[in-house]
Amino acid sequence: MVHSPFKGVIPALVTPFKDGEVDEKAFMALVERQIAGGVHGLVPVGTTGETSTLSHEEHRRVVELCVKTAAGRVPVIAGAGSNSTDEAIELAQHAKAIGADAALVVTPYYNRPSQEGLYRHYEAINNAVQLPIFVYNVPGRSGVDISNETLARLSKLPNIVGIKDATGDLTRISMQRLMCGEDWVMLSGDDPTALGYMAHGGHGVISVTANVAPEACSAFMNACLQGQWETGLYWQDRLVRLHKALFLDSSPAPTKFALSHLGLCTEDVRLPITPCAEAVRPTILDAMREAGF
Repeated sequence: MVHSPFKGVIPALVTPFKDGEVDEKAFMALVERQIAGGVHGLVPVGTTGETSTLSHEEHRRVVELCVKTAAGRVPVIAGAGSNSTDEAIELAQHAKAIGADAALVVTPYYNRPSQEGLYRHYEAINNAVQLPIFVYNVPGRSGVDISNETLARLSKLPNIVGIKDATGDLTRISMQRLMCGEDWVMLSGDDPTALGYMAHGGHGVISVTANVAPEACSAFMNACLQGQWETGLYWQDRLVRLHKALFLDSSPAPTKFALSHLGLCTEDVRLPITPCAEAVRPTILDAMREAGF
């Protein structure tokens, strides 16, 4: 097991809204709930945090609130991705300046760079910011898939420390672990396959479901970290329908619906995301009950 503070279950936090603005009070309460639920870290302003529709000012403010509220109790990996390298550097520099422990940088979306372009993007961030950087690979959203060969090159750079792999592809993990070396931190970005990811040598999961069920997701991941696979499978069976249900409509609308049902924030999202469809709400509630809510 790699010796790193970045492991276990790390929720990709929603950004709650109220009357069109970031609901700072609700956000801080969500952070407290996650820490009380035993999570091992926090990711503000990732995909689930609707970063693509936050202003730069809101983005920075949410990261600051997360760092301030966590107060060193768990590591904060700040979302800092952009399809502009200069903008990604700027966001990563801000994350470092306000005390985040690492930055999560998505592969540049829409412009679909080559593997060499991907390498140079992360190399430029590595050279500009003395902060641990996680590569976020999510080809279903970004339109580009970073290869193990490129990751192996990046792993040799001092500030590129690991990956959030949201491909759900369990066939690449073992080769990546062997190619990138024993210090490479491997975090799943796909809740349903996180059990398999851990069995292949992963170190944790950046989780959507933990927003709703932090205690259960923490219990699941603690079992996996300890090699207690039977217990891990028990929690997998409890949670798998919720994992799936939270993506029955465009994320994070189902997650915000679930949280609003628990009285933790409004279900407000920003266009082009729309509120969770009525047709899937009963399935989400059934999955929540199965997970223990």
